[in-house]
Amino acid sequence: MSSTPVMHSEPSPIVACTISRDVQNFDLLIEDMEDALGEAWGDLGFNESLAFFGQPEAETLEVVAIAVDREDEDEIDMVMSVIRSAKARGIKVILIAEGVSPAGLHTMLRSGADEFIPYPLPENEVRQTIERLRAEEPVQPAVMAAASGPRNANALSTGAERQGVIIAVQGLAGGVGATTFAVNLAWELANADKKNTPRVCLLDLDLQQGSVGTYLDLPRRDAVLELLNDTESMDDEAFGQALLPFEDKMQVLTSPSDLVPLDLIGPEDVEKILAVASRHYDFVVVDMPKTMVHWSESVLTASHVYFAMIQLDMRSAQNTLRLKQALQGEGLPFEKMRFLLNHSPKFTDLNGKSRVKRMAESLGISLDVMLPDGGKPVPQSCDHGVPLANTAAKNPLRKEIMKLAASLIAIGQDEAEAA
Repeated sequence: MSSTPVMHSEPSPIVACTISRDVQNFDLLIEDMEDALGEAWGDLGFNESLAFFGQPEAETLEVVAIAVDREDEDEIDMVMSVIRSAKARGIKVILIAEGVSPAGLHTMLRSGADEFIPYPLPENEVRQTIERLRAEEPVQPAVMAAASGPRNANALSTGAERQGVIIAVQGLAGGVGATTFAVNLAWELANADKKNTPRVCLLDLDLQQGSVGTYLDLPRRDAVLELLNDTESMDDEAFGQALLPFEDKMQVLTSPSDLVPLDLIGPEDVEKILAVASRHYDFVVVDMPKTMVHWSESVLTASHVYFAMIQLDMRSAQNTLRLKQALQGEGLPFEKMRFLLNHSPKFTDLNGKSRVKRMAESLGISLDVMLPDGGKPVPQSCDHGVPLANTAAKNPLRKEIMKLAASLIAIGQDEAEAA
C-alpha cells in the first residue's frame, strides 16, 4: 500500500491526518474530521505514518488524530513510536481511545500526546480540539529544540514570578464543612482587593470525594487525571490547561472525573504541583482529603497556613488527638496547624462556650477561628454551585470568612515584601 494518505481532494493541502489500525472502526471520527476540515485531511495506518512523516507531503501537516482501541494495546510500542515521531516534527497529537486500559492510556499519554478524547466522541469535541491546537504557537521540532536549547514556554506567565501563599484546608471529620470553607475562602481572597486583585488558584486534592467542582458548578475534565498521572513531564502549560476559570476571578483544579486511589500521586508530585501553582498565583488554596496520606506531609511542609476544621463533638475531638499524636510522634510541624471550629456556639450560649473552652484545653490546642452556623443558605449555595457571597452576602458565616480572607491578604503582602 502506498504511504501517501488517502486524499479527499487533490488541490487541498493536508493539515490533519487520522492514524489507526482501521479508521472504519471509528466512523464517528470520520464524520467529525469531515465536519471540522472538509477535504483537508487524510488517513494512514501506523506503519505508513512513520514513512509518511519523512516525505515532503507531510510538511503541511499540523495535527494528527491517533485512534486506538483495546486491540491496539498489543502494539503499544508502535503507537508510542508514532506519537514520538509526530512530536519530533512539531505536529500536534490528539489521542482518541476506546476501551483502552488505564495503564495503556497512561503509557501512551506519557509519550507526548497533546490532547485526549474518549470514544465515542463528545459532540463537537474534535472540531474544538483541532481549532485550539491549530491556533497555538507552532511547536519547535524536538531535533531543532535540542540544538537551540530547552524550550522556555510559560502558559501561565503573568510577568514577575510570584511567591504565593499556600493555604491548606482539611476537615478532621466528615461533614464538618471544610470544602465549603475552602471554596468560599478562595472566592473571598479573589475579591478582597478591587484595585490590586490577587490571583487565586483553588486545588481540589481530595481525589476520591472532592466536591469543589460541584460547589462551583464546574465540569470534571480528563485533563486533570492526565496531569496527575504524569507530573514528571508537567510544565506550566500542562498545568494551566488542567485548570478551569470560575467567573474569571480564580482558577480551579477540580478532582478527577474517575474514582482514583489516594496514592495515585506521591510527595514529589504534590510538591511539583504546589511549586508551579505558587509561582503563578498569589494565593493557592488546597482542599485536602479527610484521610492522612503519604503526601500530606508535603502539603503541611509547603503550607504557610494549614487550617484543620472541627466541630464541637466527640469524633472531632478524638480525631484531633490522633492527628496530634501522629504528627508529634513523627516530628512533623503540628504547630503549623490552625484549628477552626465550625458551627460554633452563639454569643449568648454560655454553656456552649464553656464546652469549647474545655475541649481546647483537654486537646492542648488553640481554636483560632470560630465560624458561626450559616444555616440553610449554606447547603443551598453549595447545591446551586455558587459562593455564599453571590447568594447570601449578609450570611454570618460569609462575613466571618471575609474577615479571615482580609487577614490572609496581609500575610500575602508580607510574603511579597519579603521576596
